[in-house]
Amino acid sequence: MTQEDLYALLPFVLLALVFWFLVFRPARKRQRETLQTQSSLEVGARVMLTSGIFGDVLSVGDSELEIEIAPGTVITVHRQAIGRVVTPDDATDDAALETRDADDSDADDVDDADDTAPTEQSEPELPTHEEK
Repeated sequence: MTQEDLYALLPFVLLALVFWFLVFRPARKRQRETLQTQSSLEVGARVMLTSGIFGDVLSVGDSELEIEIAPGTVITVHRQAIGRVVTPDDATDDAALETRDADDSDADDVDDADDTAPTEQSEPELPTHEEK
């Protein structure tokens, strides 16, 4: 290989390195954090499942957990179904969002009531056919 050939390959090598730094490293970091979260679960922790369901951990097995999602309602999920552990700060943020969403939906209901009110419309005139 000549020196010109090596210089021609340089942009491709740099592109591969940039791609690795922008895509693979962050993905590995997220995967590592998720595995650490799933392996450090304790009984009593408040968690959010990947499906968006919130609950409290009742028991931890090798690959399965029992989660109480409502008083007296317990589901068994795989360890990989745990999306994140909810902290008290997160719960406060979620409550604020729910309150804001409820306020927005009440305002939407008032607006929708005006839109659905019946309006008077006259019957359209049908064309008549004249016989000859």
